[in-house]
Amino acid sequence: MTQLAKYVKEMRKQFGLTQVDLSQKSGVGLRFVRELEQGKETLRLDKVNQVLALFGAAMQPGKISES
Repeated sequence: MTQLAKYVKEMRKQFGLTQVDLSQKSGVGLRFVRELEQGKETLRLDKVNQVLALFGAAMQPGKISES
């Protein structure tokens, strides 16, 4: 599971929302929420940000860390 998937799932539970609640409140489909929480690699960034906006967050460009 990706960091994004973990974050969304944890925040959803912290806010007491079901996946259905999250999809309705954010304006994205239930399938999208499920795929997001499962860590699907190809997702629309605008929809990801719709979901994250409910938690006061957003995806943005950043440097890739070198390990």
